[in-house]
Amino acid sequence: MPAPDIRRVVTGHDSEGLAVIASDRLLDEPSKFGRVIWTTDTSPVDNTDPTDGAERKVGVTAKGGTVFRIGELEPGHRSPMHRTNSMDYAIVLGGELGLELDSGEQTRLKTGDVVVQRGTNHIWFNDTDEPVVVAWILIDAEPVKIGDRVLEPTPLHRPSDS
Repeated sequence: MPAPDIRRVVTGHDSEGLAVIASDRLLDEPSKFGRVIWTTDTSPVDNTDPTDGAERKVGVTAKGGTVFRIGELEPGHRSPMHRTNSMDYAIVLGGELGLELDSGEQTRLKTGDVVVQRGTNHIWFNDTDEPVVVAWILIDAEPVKIGDRVLEPTPLHRPSDS
C-alpha cells in the first residue's frame, strides 16, 4: 500500500526537561500496510524511550502497544475481510472509502470522516476512480468476547505477501 510523502516531526526533552524537536525528517518507504509514522511497545507509553517508533518492527498491530500509519488505497483496492485484536481510529485524509462489515452492512466515508473500529470483521474498499489516503491508529486490545465465544483475529496479508 503506497503512502504520500510524509514529513514527521517528533518532540522530546533535553537534559533540563525543556521541550525540543528530537527529529524532523521525511519518512522512508512504506511497508506493505502503509507508511508507519510511529509505534509504541507499551501502553501506557514511556515518553522517555529513545527508540524511533517508525523503526520498530511491527505487523498490522503491536502487541501491548500502538501503531500509527498512513496509507493510500488505489482505485479498485479491496482488502481481505479481517479482524485485529485492536481498537482502531481510521481518519480519511483525502478521497472516498468504503467500509463493509461481515454482516454485509456498508458505509461510505469521505474526507474528514472518522471510523472507530472496535475489533470488528471488516473490509476497506476503494471503488472510485481516485486514490484515497487514510490514517490508522491501532491500539492493542483484548479479543472481543460475545458470551463464551472469543472472536479471534484473522491473518491480514495479500496473496503476494505469502
